[in-house]
Amino acid sequence: MAEPRRTFGPVVLVGLAAGALAAIAGDKPSAAADGAGAGAALVTYDAHLPVVTALGLVVLACWGVVLVTRGRVRRAVAGLGLLAAVGAVAGVVAGFSQVPDRLREELTQVGVTGADVGHTAWFWVAGAGALLSVLATAAAVAWVPGWPQMGSRYDAPGAAPATPAAPPEEQTSLDLWKAIDEGRDPTDAAPE
Repeated sequence: MAEPRRTFGPVVLVGLAAGALAAIAGDKPSAAADGAGAGAALVTYDAHLPVVTALGLVVLACWGVVLVTRGRVRRAVAGLGLLAAVGAVAGVVAGFSQVPDRLREELTQVGVTGADVGHTAWFWVAGAGALLSVLATAAAVAWVPGWPQMGSRYDAPGAAPATPAAPPEEQTSLDLWKAIDEGRDPTDAAPE
């Protein structure tokens, strides 16, 4: 089994690429028609997979949060990304027959009956991106506790527990300046 720390970079890169691939491919036409009259200008259905695009963007957002959080929150967000990736796969599976059928119906309404309707390469790219997203986010859920984390110096200023301040006469001038830099009043007495 791979050491979790070494899997961080490759899994995150694959996850980001897969999420972007699913989001982009879901926004492209996933079905097209060939044959006489197939390019009818009156067809309004664009044959996209909007649910795959939306869930691909959720997966990307989850990766962004995984990079900047720690602990249980990080694992929970990785789990949310996994759910979104599974939803994207479900959207691709549901679109397998629905999208070509709907395009066929739309063509029939404008009088085009002899057109061959099939999936475009974008449909298969969306499916591959969604599947890769599932694999990457599942790996993240399993390995995220062993992954490196951002240091606490990137936390919000109020996130660190305040150390009780000594009376001003017991503090060095450096301590007093640090307190001022941190936005604290160094002359305030220590909280009781």
